[in-house]
Amino acid sequence: MAGTAAGGSRQNPYAPYLLVAPGVLWLTAFYLVPILALARVSVNVTDAAWYDGYTRAFSSYGMHLVRSFGYALMSTVIGVLLGYPLAYVMAFRAGRLKNLLLGLVILPFFTTFLVRTFAWKTILNDQGIVVHVLGSLHLLPGYGRLLNTPYAVIGGLTYNFLPFMILPIYVSLEKIDRRLVEAAQDLYCNSLQAFRKVVLPLSLPGVFAGGLLTFIPASGDFINAELLGGPNQRMIGSVIQGQFLQIRDYPMAAALSFVLMTIITLLVLAYTRALGTEDLA
Repeated sequence: MAGTAAGGSRQNPYAPYLLVAPGVLWLTAFYLVPILALARVSVNVTDAAWYDGYTRAFSSYGMHLVRSFGYALMSTVIGVLLGYPLAYVMAFRAGRLKNLLLGLVILPFFTTFLVRTFAWKTILNDQGIVVHVLGSLHLLPGYGRLLNTPYAVIGGLTYNFLPFMILPIYVSLEKIDRRLVEAAQDLYCNSLQAFRKVVLPLSLPGVFAGGLLTFIPASGDFINAELLGGPNQRMIGSVIQGQFLQIRDYPMAAALSFVLMTIITLLVLAYTRALGTEDLA
């Protein structure tokens, strides 16, 4: 009794479970239950074996899967190449312009994903200034246009998901103690060596998080492929949408969804192991 009085009231042993209960209930109702329902639909095949949808997912739509992951990977790599320098400037060089640049990065979120993609369709149309300038510089592909090409789809994916790359990298760079860079320079590192040995390793958690936030949604995206691409640029998200809403082959659509989720999960695990970072805070 004396120990309890001196140390305050005894902690409720059920408190941690009560704190996580709302999140667990939410995930159960809106994630686990739909996943189980989707799994049941994927094997609910009447005229074939239960695994027929999964077999057809690879035999009939394997190219769409490869194309989707290829486009997502390209947009992620381009996102790193474009987003890292901008995040670095905002964190280390922007000064009073930091808040302005952050606002410009976030500004696209004030318009819907669909409107932003339609804007790209207008910018890249055959009579637009981009095609005119690239044509004058002889930089256009052989077919002389940008719409209905992989370049347009990858460009749209990169633009739409670029803020998700910039912001995590910026947060990681902003957390770096500037005295570490100064210490590296005091130990005869030039600016490039200090960046390579201090700044880059400490910013890898941001690159890791930005890569996930870009690659995962880009893999399942269908809007960019539908609006900026043609039949030869269809991604797996377009196929799943068509199976659900047009063909109404629900087992096939559910099987494709599960295949997509499984491959993404395996790729994310491999990516996590390869990058070797656990500090995502």
